[in-house]
Amino acid sequence: MKKELKKVLVLGSGALKIGQAGEFDYSGSQALKALREEGIRSVLINPNIATIQTSEGIADQVYFLPVTPYFVTEIIKKEHPDGILLAFGGQTALNCGTELYQKGILKEYGVEVLGTSVDAIMYTEDRDLFVKKLNEKSLKTPVSRAVENMKDALEAARTIGYPVMIRSAYALGGLGSGICPDEEKFIELAESAFTFSPQILVEESLKGWKEIEFEVIRDANDHCFTVASMENFDPVGVHTGDSAVVAPIMTLSDHDMKMLNDSAIKIIRALKIQGGCNVQFALDPLSFNYYLIEINPRVSRSSALASKASGYPIARVSAKIAVGLTLDEIRIANTPASFEPALDYVVTKIARFPFDKFSDASNKLGTQMKATGEVMGIGSTLEECLLKSVRSLEIGAQHLWLPKFQNMTKAELTEYLHQFRDDGLFAVAQLLRLGASVDEVAALTMITPYFLETIRGIVDMEQTLCAHKGDGETLKQAKQMGFCDPYIARLWGVREEDVYAQRVQLGLYPA
Repeated sequence: MKKELKKVLVLGSGALKIGQAGEFDYSGSQALKALREEGIRSVLINPNIATIQTSEGIADQVYFLPVTPYFVTEIIKKEHPDGILLAFGGQTALNCGTELYQKGILKEYGVEVLGTSVDAIMYTEDRDLFVKKLNEKSLKTPVSRAVENMKDALEAARTIGYPVMIRSAYALGGLGSGICPDEEKFIELAESAFTFSPQILVEESLKGWKEIEFEVIRDANDHCFTVASMENFDPVGVHTGDSAVVAPIMTLSDHDMKMLNDSAIKIIRALKIQGGCNVQFALDPLSFNYYLIEINPRVSRSSALASKASGYPIARVSAKIAVGLTLDEIRIANTPASFEPALDYVVTKIARFPFDKFSDASNKLGTQMKATGEVMGIGSTLEECLLKSVRSLEIGAQHLWLPKFQNMTKAELTEYLHQFRDDGLFAVAQLLRLGASVDEVAALTMITPYFLETIRGIVDMEQTLCAHKGDGETLKQAKQMGFCDPYIARLWGVREEDVYAQRVQLGLYPA
């Protein structure tokens, strides 16, 4: 460990906004606890009182101030920290830390950036540098061009050819991004993006491709491995924060898994990232050609999911790497942190949206994140953890069924699913109940057929339950699949207490 570190400034999760704050409270809290374990005094700047990390006893000193260069500079002048952690406060902390570094403020006051260097951060956040760096390492990226004005943006879009994708540099939650089918939509979105970002990336559209993520960790000794692999239910075109996500990856061959995993390791080593890193790929489901589309050189909302799914505390380990420890020196319980977790179960994350509070807002999804929370289910099978997640949403759903779709026709559901929706999984299940084939739904939604087969299996079990009312073996199969007592009771036309009593009689209890 770096012996000279006595006090470290942590840039916290910041004010409440989509793509920020709550998603990073979990990771920031872990980092602060890790500093305390190493005997390092922590100073936290975070204006958000509704977080765990600002609770008494987590940080040694808390400043309820905005995470901006001005306020961070004033705190540095007062506290004289030895180092600063930028990787635990999301995009806001990265942008703030980068500006402090470029203005020479950190150097002026002798504050060391701990963990991943600012140069590495800039390579991943500046879209032009990002593409150039990947090309140096022979890693595949979409045809793209970074621009800083509308004239160059239009020229880039016309050269690449519509549809094109817009991505904003230094933005959180996909802010300012989107897929533009024509020039009219492009001008509208690009003008909006330039109002809050000095640079945008214009690239070829990969809408409909599979989105794959790897959470990778690396220390100063170049020991590097994947903590968790994840894949989205929805294709590229829906922000990963809004899509249902499954871990571990279930639909790729060993060859394709190794190909993508090796690429993720290669880039984190090339950038010399120290700590946790999220790497995102787009994979063509037809040709299995792939592109590396984004790298987050920090803990992210995906890191929190991967930590909980794998039992590996990515943020805690990343903080200890940042202060100079190596993976073999860090302990997780009685095990070195240098081990690679292996999942023998399935985890599903489903996003929680605010449309019940904002009923007039559009529930159509795209590349800009709209979710304000998420839930996670763990089970032996994908069916089980998916249904657990649905019940955890607190939207009144006990199953993949919502009353709003009950009386919709097949044609109405098909029209509804022409756009990505927050409740799309419920609509998909209802469409399958009405007799649509998996191939038809896959062509409509671009959801991987494997996941649709899972929903098809749930729908088939509903029909089996209806045909075998009161049958003990069918009840056992339904419970193993993750069906809840109230929904089984609804299908059988009995009371929930009756289903529970039968379960007790049969000795069917949660594992």
